[in-house]
Amino acid sequence: MDILLVFLGLVFIILGILGSFLPILPGPPMSWLGLLFIHLTKAVPQNWTFLGITLAVAILILVLDYIIPVVGTKKFGGTKYGMIGTTVGLLIAIFFPVLGPFGIIIWPFAGALIGELLNKADNKTATKAAFGSFLGFLTGTFMKFLIAIIYAGFFFKKIWEYKGVLFDFN
Repeated sequence: MDILLVFLGLVFIILGILGSFLPILPGPPMSWLGLLFIHLTKAVPQNWTFLGITLAVAILILVLDYIIPVVGTKKFGGTKYGMIGTTVGLLIAIFFPVLGPFGIIIWPFAGALIGELLNKADNKTATKAAFGSFLGFLTGTFMKFLIAIIYAGFFFKKIWEYKGVLFDFN
């Protein structure tokens, strides 16, 4: 049973990292589920304080991920069209990686700019608003990715610490 829990934990850690970039997956909560699974094994002692703190951080980051892009967009004079354009640009970057790793930066900005231009903003206003929307998106993505990597580190530390018990097939 422990091997199944470790495998499920690993799957959720990976989904959490992917969720840092994919708007469909809630990255930090997925990573937290990976931590939960490793603590549910018989080998790793359950630390409910640790799990409670990491859950609170995951929820905080999830909430901030919705607030920061809105604040960034509003601060730079953007509208919901810019935020929608950023999301569409991100999806284009993920599913059509024609620009390689630079696409994850270029497409969301281009989407925000197009969204603002469709909202009848002039070029200067649209560019400023697109930059704000894009900056908010990058900030949220960076926070989610950072937490997902930290949680992955916690996960692999526990596996390493209890490898003898987790993988003892005798």
